[in-house]
Amino acid sequence: MRIIGGKLRGTNLHILKNASTRPLKDMARESIFNLLIHSNKVSFNLEKSNILDLYSGTGSFGLECLSRQAKHVCFIENEKLAFKILNKNIEKLKVKVKTETFFGDVLNILKKDYFLPGQFDLIFCDPPFKDRNMEELIKLISKKNLLKKNGIIILHRNKDQIEKLPDLFATIDKRIYGVSKIIFGKLLS
Repeated sequence: MRIIGGKLRGTNLHILKNASTRPLKDMARESIFNLLIHSNKVSFNLEKSNILDLYSGTGSFGLECLSRQAKHVCFIENEKLAFKILNKNIEKLKVKVKTETFFGDVLNILKKDYFLPGQFDLIFCDPPFKDRNMEELIKLISKKNLLKKNGIIILHRNKDQIEKLPDLFATIDKRIYGVSKIIFGKLLS
């Protein structure tokens, strides 16, 4: 696993040696960034953006954003070893000043009053495929006003899963890469 673009391109990341997390494949990650940067459907400027990386694992998505000039990334991860490796990767890339990490269950952390990081330009949601809380998660993102107006939400799901998404979520684009389904969306006012 490596950084695929930007100023840190080619840097290898520490990864988990077990199956407790499912890292986003380089090909899918590269395709996501190509769509963010070049698509007519998805209008997004990554430079100087604030990113929320939910279910961040070892941090490949958020760290890729920092390599491509994002201003700040907030990571939330629930698995102890993944969280430890995430912090090792942050140290390795010398980007600690541009990050904030939270350990614990994503929904529980987002519900807490102490979680007041402001609004984000992009929220990346990569829960375990067996997780069925997408509707609750998106409603919570809306209720807590975590996404900026015209901000983007990206969902990484299994291509065979049928997601129950709330009416306030509008799909902008959807792509399939191997077993992954990537859904780009926004919140309706």
